[in-house]
Amino acid sequence: MSKFTLAIVAGASAAVGAATTAALYGFSRPKRPEESHTITTTSTTISTPGATRTSAPPPAPMVILRDDPSVPAIPPVDPSGVFQYGFPGPVSDLRSACSLTSAFDRARRNPHWVAEHITPASLLIRNGDRRHSYFAEDINIPEKFRAKLTDYARSGYDRGHQVPAADAKWSQEAMDSTFALSNMCPQVGEGFNRDYWAHFEDFCRRLTSFYPSVRVVTGPLYLPKREADGKWRVSYEVIGHPPNVAVPTHFYKVIFAEDGKMGGNVSLGAFVLPNAVIANDKPLQDFEVPVEAVERASGLEFAGLLPPARRKRLCQEINCSVIVKEYAERQRTMMTPPPQKGGAPPSTSLTQRQ
Repeated sequence: MSKFTLAIVAGASAAVGAATTAALYGFSRPKRPEESHTITTTSTTISTPGATRTSAPPPAPMVILRDDPSVPAIPPVDPSGVFQYGFPGPVSDLRSACSLTSAFDRARRNPHWVAEHITPASLLIRNGDRRHSYFAEDINIPEKFRAKLTDYARSGYDRGHQVPAADAKWSQEAMDSTFALSNMCPQVGEGFNRDYWAHFEDFCRRLTSFYPSVRVVTGPLYLPKREADGKWRVSYEVIGHPPNVAVPTHFYKVIFAEDGKMGGNVSLGAFVLPNAVIANDKPLQDFEVPVEAVERASGLEFAGLLPPARRKRLCQEINCSVIVKEYAERQRTMMTPPPQKGGAPPSTSLTQRQ
């Protein structure tokens, strides 16, 4: 997908999960002295839920005053009264683990986004071993909304880490936290999750050779495509028993490479990759897009508080390209440690621009 097409597609994508509330507006005017009638109002107490992690408490019904005393002083209906039975949502289950922070999409049983932080120090510490980690359901998500291990069984898709286990070797607890299914999405295995996507994850780790702090936000997208009749439609597979775990059409990464200074510059990069087999010789920059395109497509905001004066374009600061390792070799080595300060650059095509 070209950058121009992605921008159009992202613009056509509707933001999902937006909660709406209705408010009643009334008007009143001062009573003229000759008016002698009295308007009596009554108050109604309605039990409403408190603020949630994703919404403010609903407003109380507004009293509407009318000139005609025969018109009730309060509206004849109370739509917000449904809150006494529960707040419909949407709800994004926030998860704060030692290696990641995430928000979960209950409707699609996938994360909305997962954020991580990697540094040269975090990648040098090797206290975690993935052989001791196991895929597990996230018990903090209500059972009827969570993804289950059986959903992936014989589905033909990998349980694709959004924050990779290789980024959390600094403790066993950190590594274990990446194996919750709330950190997973169904991904094409051979040719993507085990290949190009893994090379892309390695690219993110190697950024710590040039930046002391790298933050990455990763997540799924469900993008429309033009069909034979010329119309754009969103279509994606659903797996599970019953089928309710969505298979994303694409995945994004938004990268914040920080220079480590207070109020310093941030090299910003955004990439969107299809959930499909990608040839290893495909240039990574072919998947670079404006961060605004990812925001429009996902309904999320990533850099609204980052002033333009502090922004740098990542792929103008460094050479955005991946290096290819065979899957078996990568499973043995996972990654090479970043070089020590003052040492030679790593043997990779990720080199700093002059």
